[in-house]
Amino acid sequence: MALILILAATVNCADNIGAKNLYIISVKGINGRLNKLPFCLCWRHVMATVKKEKPDLGEVMPAVIVGQRKPWRRKDGVYMYFEGSAIMGLIRKECADLWPRIASAANAIV
Repeated sequence: MALILILAATVNCADNIGAKNLYIISVKGINGRLNKLPFCLCWRHVMATVKKEKPDLGEVMPAVIVGQRKPWRRKDGVYMYFEGSAIMGLIRKECADLWPRIASAANAIV
Protein backbone atom coordinates (compact mmCIF):
# COMPACT_ATOMS: atom_id res chain seq x y z
CA MET A 1 0.00 0.00 0.00
CA ALA A 2 1.37 3.39 -0.95
CA LEU A 3 1.46 6.62 1.04
CA ILE A 4 -0.73 8.38 -1.49
CA LEU A 5 -4.33 9.06 -2.42
CA ILE A 6 -4.96 8.61 -6.12
CA LEU A 7 -7.40 10.41 -8.35
CA ALA A 8 -11.01 9.23 -7.83
CA ALA A 9 -10.46 8.41 -4.15
CA THR A 10 -13.29 9.08 -1.69
CA VAL A 11 -12.28 10.72 1.60
CA ASN A 12 -14.15 11.87 4.69
CA CYS A 13 -14.64 15.60 5.07
CA ALA A 14 -13.07 17.16 8.19
CA ASP A 15 -14.79 20.52 7.83
CA ASN A 16 -18.15 21.78 9.02
CA ILE A 17 -19.56 22.55 5.56
CA GLY A 18 -22.11 19.74 5.87
CA ALA A 19 -20.51 17.30 3.44
CA LYS A 20 -19.69 13.77 4.58
CA ASN A 21 -17.65 12.33 1.70
CA LEU A 22 -15.56 14.10 -0.92
CA TYR A 23 -14.48 12.60 -4.25
CA ILE A 24 -11.06 13.76 -5.53
CA ILE A 25 -11.27 14.85 -9.16
CA SER A 26 -7.93 16.64 -9.65
CA VAL A 27 -4.72 17.54 -7.86
CA LYS A 28 -3.40 21.08 -8.10
CA GLY A 29 0.12 21.40 -9.50
CA ILE A 30 0.28 17.91 -11.04
CA ASN A 31 0.30 17.68 -14.81
CA GLY A 32 -0.87 14.59 -16.64
CA ARG A 33 1.17 11.71 -17.98
CA LEU A 34 -0.12 8.98 -20.28
CA ASN A 35 -1.55 6.02 -18.31
CA LYS A 36 -0.54 7.53 -14.95
CA LEU A 37 -3.05 8.77 -12.39
CA PRO A 38 -2.25 11.98 -10.51
CA PHE A 39 -1.70 11.36 -6.79
CA CYS A 40 -1.62 13.44 -3.65
CA LEU A 41 0.00 13.16 -0.26
CA CYS A 42 -1.10 14.80 2.94
CA TRP A 43 -1.11 18.60 2.86
CA ARG A 44 -1.79 18.72 -0.93
CA HIS A 45 -4.38 21.01 -2.52
CA VAL A 46 -7.03 19.11 -4.51
CA MET A 47 -10.34 19.77 -6.24
CA ALA A 48 -13.19 17.59 -4.99
CA THR A 49 -16.91 17.06 -5.41
CA VAL A 50 -19.45 16.32 -2.68
CA LYS A 51 -20.74 12.73 -2.67
CA LYS A 52 -22.92 12.70 0.48
CA GLU A 53 -25.10 15.20 2.38
CA LYS A 54 -25.32 18.97 2.04
CA PRO A 55 -24.32 21.31 0.26
CA ASP A 56 -25.40 20.63 -3.33
CA LEU A 57 -24.32 17.21 -4.49
CA GLY A 58 -21.75 17.37 -7.26
CA GLU A 59 -20.55 20.86 -6.34
CA VAL A 60 -16.84 21.26 -7.15
CA MET A 61 -14.81 22.81 -4.34
CA PRO A 62 -11.14 23.14 -3.34
CA ALA A 63 -9.92 20.96 -0.47
CA VAL A 64 -6.72 20.15 1.42
CA ILE A 65 -5.76 16.61 2.49
CA VAL A 66 -5.00 16.86 6.23
CA GLY A 67 -4.52 13.22 7.28
CA GLN A 68 -4.18 9.69 5.97
CA ARG A 69 -4.71 6.16 7.26
CA LYS A 70 -1.38 4.74 6.08
CA PRO A 71 1.47 5.36 8.58
CA TRP A 72 4.27 7.68 7.50
CA ARG A 73 7.65 8.34 9.07
CA ARG A 74 8.72 11.78 10.17
CA LYS A 75 12.35 12.87 10.01
CA ASP A 76 12.68 12.46 13.79
CA GLY A 77 11.82 8.74 13.46
CA VAL A 78 8.21 8.81 14.74
CA TYR A 79 5.54 6.93 12.76
CA MET A 80 2.19 8.75 12.58
CA TYR A 81 -1.22 7.78 11.19
CA PHE A 82 -4.89 8.74 11.53
CA GLU A 83 -7.92 6.48 11.88
CA GLY A 84 -9.37 7.75 8.59
CA SER A 85 -8.35 9.78 5.59
CA ALA A 86 -9.37 12.95 7.42
CA ILE A 87 -10.26 13.44 11.08
CA MET A 88 -12.21 16.21 12.74
CA GLY A 89 -10.04 18.49 14.80
CA LEU A 90 -6.61 16.84 14.38
CA ILE A 91 -4.23 18.40 11.86
CA ARG A 92 -0.74 17.29 10.89
CA LYS A 93 2.13 19.59 11.86
CA GLU A 94 3.39 19.69 8.25
CA CYS A 95 -0.09 20.69 7.05
CA ALA A 96 -0.33 23.42 9.70
CA ASP A 97 2.93 24.97 8.49
CA LEU A 98 1.69 25.24 4.90
CA TRP A 99 -1.94 26.20 5.62
CA PRO A 100 -2.09 28.50 8.69
CA ARG A 101 -5.83 29.26 8.33
CA ILE A 102 -6.63 25.56 8.57
CA ALA A 103 -4.41 25.27 11.62
CA SER A 104 -6.14 28.15 13.37
CA ALA A 105 -9.49 26.32 13.19
CA ALA A 106 -8.06 22.98 14.37
CA ASN A 107 -8.56 21.53 17.85
CA ALA A 108 -5.07 19.99 17.99
CA ILE A 109 -1.92 19.79 15.88
CA VAL A 110 0.01 16.50 15.93
